[in-house]
Amino acid sequence: MENMNDTELTSAVRVQAYPLSDSVPSYDRLMQLIGDARFVLLGEASHGTHEFYHERAQITQQLIEEKGFTTVAVEADWPDAYRVNRYVYGQTSDAFAIEALADFKRFPQWMWRNTAVAEFVEWLRERNDGLPRGSAKAGFYGLDLYSLHTSMNAVLQFLESVDPRAAREARERYSCFDHFGDDTQVYGFLAGSGATPSCEEEVIKQLTELEQHAMEYAQRDPRVTEDDAFYAEQNARLVKNAEAYYRSMFLRNESSWNLRDRHMAETLEALAKHLGRVGVDAKIVVWAHNSHLGDARATEMGQRRGELNVGQLVRERHGRDAVLVGFTTHHGTVTAANDWGEPAKRKSVRPALPGSYELIFHSTQLERFMLDLRTGNDATRGLRDARLERAIGVIYRPGTERMSHYFQARLPEQFDVVLHFDETRAVEPFERSAEWEKGELPETYPTGV
Repeated sequence: MENMNDTELTSAVRVQAYPLSDSVPSYDRLMQLIGDARFVLLGEASHGTHEFYHERAQITQQLIEEKGFTTVAVEADWPDAYRVNRYVYGQTSDAFAIEALADFKRFPQWMWRNTAVAEFVEWLRERNDGLPRGSAKAGFYGLDLYSLHTSMNAVLQFLESVDPRAAREARERYSCFDHFGDDTQVYGFLAGSGATPSCEEEVIKQLTELEQHAMEYAQRDPRVTEDDAFYAEQNARLVKNAEAYYRSMFLRNESSWNLRDRHMAETLEALAKHLGRVGVDAKIVVWAHNSHLGDARATEMGQRRGELNVGQLVRERHGRDAVLVGFTTHHGTVTAANDWGEPAKRKSVRPALPGSYELIFHSTQLERFMLDLRTGNDATRGLRDARLERAIGVIYRPGTERMSHYFQARLPEQFDVVLHFDETRAVEPFERSAEWEKGELPETYPTGV
């Protein structure tokens, strides 16, 4: 069926949709579709929606228990997430998940310092603690690259404990950043515009040297594990990629978006290689925004702006061994800020715009459902026509919603599965301001009067 109108498409989607139960969460149908895939990428249409975090946790728990997944890799900074990893492995003095999440201080803190993430981290810890000795525990890792200074400090601390001479050389190389302070954007502007020499050569040398000697440190020093060496090496790689990222923000030869997503995909591959070194292929769940995990080639960001993303890179490398899962909502509330660096607010999410996938899904009158986009049927054929798709990051501006939060996409090519939750609520941050507690008065859509 081609050229369906919205009413016909809504009916086709309703026929193919698999309703999800709110009271008895089970993703058996999704598990069947995933099969033996090694990479499951779980998205989110916003960084501040409770259902997206909670349902990702439910799916991940089922993947760990039933399909042997042992790694959760998230859109978060590597060193901050590694503290959580040490907690779930029982290798830290942190007593509770809320303490293990304390290093997530950079805006937006609520992305990982929220009740849904804390509950999942506690589940990971309890499950790992209850495993027989020698069983494979499930870990928690970060993929992002914003932690330039934190990662430099981690490299120096590691080297000071195993090779003081190498630590002195690393400190000398990293001193290139000293006169910029902690302001990475100042460095990026001055180095990117050519006003000052870049630190590119120094960070590449440091990464190369650490790559050559990291496993040697683990072999000769009983205090150093292979995980310790890998953690340090990954921090050095992050410094190298972060330096290029901040410099690229003021250049035009490659977008900072592409550098960031290439880094996240590179980190994912490094994790898979490191965790699979014992001869068993690693199975990894990824949590990140839809815009990172849905194949960019099926969106205007890829077609018009030449941008790629993690979903595209993983698909290109692993094919059907990767399953991409998108999440959507129609209305509700969301935790977001008015602008970068501002306090979190509990904001009303406007009903979806005409011409959007979200409005088609809302029109089915199903509260929550799963839609298999791999199967050829009237629904997937009708959804293949480009439509609007909503994306809310850490900032939500309803006043400019069409321009700020929608883009064109072809959903069946972007994802393998979509999970729709018609009404959703704001994720609950640890640090709740009076503004968040009060919430936002709902507008009368679409006039706001």
